[in-house]
Amino acid sequence: MPELSHRRRLLVLAICCMSLLIVSLDNTALNVALPSMQRDLHAATSGLQWTIDAYTLVLASLLMLAGSTADRIGRKRVFMAGLVVFSIGSLLCSLAPNLELLIVFRMVQAVGGSMLNPVAMSIITNTFTDARERARAIGVWGAVVGISMAAGPLVGGLLVQSVSWRAIFWVNLPVGLAALLLTLRFVPESRAPRARRPDPVGQLLVIALFGSLTYAIIEAPDAGAGTVVPFAVIAVAALLALLRYEPRRDEPLIDLRFFRSAPFSGATVIAISAFAALGGFLFLSTLYLQNVHGLDALHAGLWMLPMAVPTFLCAPLSGRLVGSRGPRLPLLVAGTAMTASAVLFAAFDAQTTDATRLAGYVLFGIGFGFVNAPITNTAVSGMPRAQAGVAAAVASTSRQLGQTLGVAVIGAVLASGIGSSSYRHTFVSAARPGWWILAGCGLAVLVLGLLTSGRWARRTAERTAGNLEPAEAREPVGVPGRA
Repeated sequence: MPELSHRRRLLVLAICCMSLLIVSLDNTALNVALPSMQRDLHAATSGLQWTIDAYTLVLASLLMLAGSTADRIGRKRVFMAGLVVFSIGSLLCSLAPNLELLIVFRMVQAVGGSMLNPVAMSIITNTFTDARERARAIGVWGAVVGISMAAGPLVGGLLVQSVSWRAIFWVNLPVGLAALLLTLRFVPESRAPRARRPDPVGQLLVIALFGSLTYAIIEAPDAGAGTVVPFAVIAVAALLALLRYEPRRDEPLIDLRFFRSAPFSGATVIAISAFAALGGFLFLSTLYLQNVHGLDALHAGLWMLPMAVPTFLCAPLSGRLVGSRGPRLPLLVAGTAMTASAVLFAAFDAQTTDATRLAGYVLFGIGFGFVNAPITNTAVSGMPRAQAGVAAAVASTSRQLGQTLGVAVIGAVLASGIGSSSYRHTFVSAARPGWWILAGCGLAVLVLGLLTSGRWARRTAERTAGNLEPAEAREPVGVPGRA
């Protein structure tokens, strides 16, 4: 990629953030629309889970393929293809006549989405080569998540109230078109110096692992063991096959050597934990506010602001802290705040009063705002730039897998607790185990943030980088300042 002026780099960052905006806005707005969709499409709790997880599941399964393909054939080309497919999928979702087709069209959306965020992050990584600039750019990237969390519920609630849930998908069309035209004009093409070969066997194993695991979790409350156990066995078999097959390839879909770096492995598990907490938090909060507390979609969206605004404000601060002091402090703040938020709901039924609900939402927003920048920066720092797409895709896959598992597990726990009773009478007690699971996710962020950001962890990252590429072709490990 040619050296760009400062203004051009900022423009590229803005274009990449547009892709993140439509993907994140779509997900947050959709959460507010779940009760309306449930009534309109006569969906059970598992049906609601699938409208979210069908998207995140396909996304998680294809992200690494998209990242390596973009490194091979051109990041700009793949990014533009993703914008086109995502926009077409959004249009189809708005026209879906039933739940089954909506789920199928959400999967079409996900195919396009898999070509957006990891490829955009790879473009940013190759555009901002200075570690400090990159950390700040990633902070801006994280702030866009906050914008989407603030705007998504409001826009979604307003559209559901004034038009219908179908209008949520219309928002993606003008933004997608604008991003496509700007990418065509201003984003330079880039690719890895040496093309990586496809790994179809690894890709099929990843799809089998994620798909069967998610199906087993979501359907466990309603289906019998005879239905669920075979899928659990497939998931275990796919995982074992991946661990055996991938190290034998010269150019695997998942380079397991990445995970010899403690910061990289820690960032992966932290991403899964944090986004599982996000998926579960939004799922429980939306259903409570509308189905139990009796709010309409717009007012439920307004209640998301105490979570969204701190996320928006804390994300760029987290990026600056990562750039100047390393990832440890942001991760400790994130883990502490997310754990405290979930404990408020689990131990003190925070959702039952306005004051405690507000405190819980603010704490979660602070925690989630601080967690994104250290995850992304740790995933790509120190890795060879030629493999930036794959490294960024692993981080993005971890996020989507976490959100998939969060919705699947929390939804399954909630469905088991409610059974045949009504939401209004049993929701608080049925949701309590789910909140304790989310507290465990926050605690994982805290503990892993502490363990994988010290001197020992940095040494493992240096050794890993040395094994992946000769030192002269590698950028320095980590970020300026202390961990």
